[in-house]
Amino acid sequence: MIDKIKNLVDTLNNARKAYYSQSFEIMSDFEYDKLYDELVSLESQTGIILSNSPTQEVGYKVLSQLKKVKHDEKMLSLDKTKDIAKLISFLGDKVGMLSFKLDGLTIVLKYKNGKLDSAVTRGNGEIGEDITHNFKVFENVPLSIPFEDELIIRGEAVISFENFEKINENLDIKDRYKNPRNLCSGSVRQLNNEITKERKVNFLAFSLVKCSKEFKLKSSQLDFLESLGFDTVDRKIVSKDNLKDSVLEFEKNIENNKFATDGLVLTFDDIEYSKSLGNTSKFPKDSIAFKWADDLETTTLLEAEWNTSRTGLINPVAIFEPVELEGTTVNRASLHNVSIIKNLKLGIGDTIKVYKANMIIPQIAENLTKSDNLEIPKTCPACNHNAEIIKIRDGLALKCTNPYCIAKIINSIVHYVSRDAMNVEDFSKATIEKFINEGFIKNFYDIYNLEKYKEQIISMQGFGERSYQNLINSIQKSKTTKLANFIYALGIENIGLSNAKLLSKTFGSIDNIKNASLNDILAIDGFGEIMASSVKSYFENTENISLINKILPLLNFEDNLYSSSESKSTNTPINDKIFVITGSLKHFKNRKELVEKIESLNGKVASSISKNTSYLINNDKNSTSSKNKKAKELNIPIISEQDFLDLIK
Repeated sequence: MIDKIKNLVDTLNNARKAYYSQSFEIMSDFEYDKLYDELVSLESQTGIILSNSPTQEVGYKVLSQLKKVKHDEKMLSLDKTKDIAKLISFLGDKVGMLSFKLDGLTIVLKYKNGKLDSAVTRGNGEIGEDITHNFKVFENVPLSIPFEDELIIRGEAVISFENFEKINENLDIKDRYKNPRNLCSGSVRQLNNEITKERKVNFLAFSLVKCSKEFKLKSSQLDFLESLGFDTVDRKIVSKDNLKDSVLEFEKNIENNKFATDGLVLTFDDIEYSKSLGNTSKFPKDSIAFKWADDLETTTLLEAEWNTSRTGLINPVAIFEPVELEGTTVNRASLHNVSIIKNLKLGIGDTIKVYKANMIIPQIAENLTKSDNLEIPKTCPACNHNAEIIKIRDGLALKCTNPYCIAKIINSIVHYVSRDAMNVEDFSKATIEKFINEGFIKNFYDIYNLEKYKEQIISMQGFGERSYQNLINSIQKSKTTKLANFIYALGIENIGLSNAKLLSKTFGSIDNIKNASLNDILAIDGFGEIMASSVKSYFENTENISLINKILPLLNFEDNLYSSSESKSTNTPINDKIFVITGSLKHFKNRKELVEKIESLNGKVASSISKNTSYLINNDKNSTSSKNKKAKELNIPIISEQDFLDLIK
């Protein structure tokens, strides 16, 4: 029994070391919780608790090069339950505050004299890391607040699902992250805050630790933080009568969440009562975490599907007998990489248990059979060229070695015609695959010469004169674009749309980018060595330049290009002004068009209201929305679209 306890302690501590100090995972949350619960049970049965047991510690030793800082007040973990009845029993006759438990990195902020003084990670609960230089480039934080006394706040650093996908796509294959939480942890703990800025990290406050202003309720404290310009966690006041319904309501809203969550937090709203309860050695007695019981289903692994991406990474997907999970039918789950296949010891026909991580993403929880006979392909499934196993952040992955792989070509053209790139409507991946198979297109340039295959296209199954003409019209329309969209469309490794905009704004033309030195590119705010090298390498490739030179005469760039000897005017009525947009639009076709207009005039667009916001654009100035309410509290002007148009005149 003691050997089992020692093995569990070592396994869990290794997992925690990877998670807290190295920003990657060696096991899923499901696996960790299962082993942790087993350890708790064994410790209870035997009465043996080792000094380094994770049931006794809060976090792991901080190992990075960032400055170490001791917290003014020890940060404890929360006791947890998966039973709503236990939540109701915990609350009793008191009033509570129920909120989402965000799945990111906990940070402690200190403000003095109305200015940000420090930002420190949770670390091991006693000692964290100073990330003040990084916090200053978060997306939504106030660096100055209208409160002069010392203020200490706790909250969660998070990266949205949308930005996670975009950022991960633009990272080097070996550096990609498994989920938003790991990406956030790696981004917040960077030594170079240019990288942090590029990652679009947000901060949501969840508690007020120290403040000279007196409050009776925790919910009032969060309202106060909102009035200072902070974004806070979604929450609801609950009693034993509505607690169950409230938990179910939060559950229904999970799929609409912008950020990842891993459960709920229930805390007593009354501050004095909370203080009177005290703490255990590890848990505060005034709060408890709730994790939804994973909806586990047993099924059979039928096959592993391998798909080659635009970057050449060959991604495995498990295909299994369909099962019902969280109200939907599921028959596939990403296996992420080769290491996960090996760790699960997968084989065709194995009996596996599946669930939805964070109630959203299908995952394999465990393999009951463990036949360990699933073969890793030696060749690319798309082009049959050799595939090699490479080392990535989370272990091992499979990559195609063929630079001319058909899958890479297909996916690169799919990327080229996508909405944020050249925006060629009515050009689906299926159509692109058909055209490549027929020999109509081999690269981007061939898209603009489809007219010569008109008769063949019209005669193809699923096509006709009308479908053909719609496609040609879309291609013609896409020829008028912006330089940034074209740069993004090229699919330069590590360069997303935001990076493409910076290149466009800095250099103004493809020729200027092509002739730029590595130091010229590195001088761009937000560009690091990897991104700059990717740009330089792309434009040093003669095949790339040849293709671009053939396409450029066909395009009409909407933005005013300027040479390196000229400067782009920054003297606009909204230069460096920060806008937040909410509500429906009338003058602009959609929000994207309004955002582009603001950015073209050197304005900025943020997703949430803070003290730094210049204007809130809302056609309904009398709306009772949260953004309107916060804007009024912070004395931020609320303007309509027409007001905005008058402003830019």
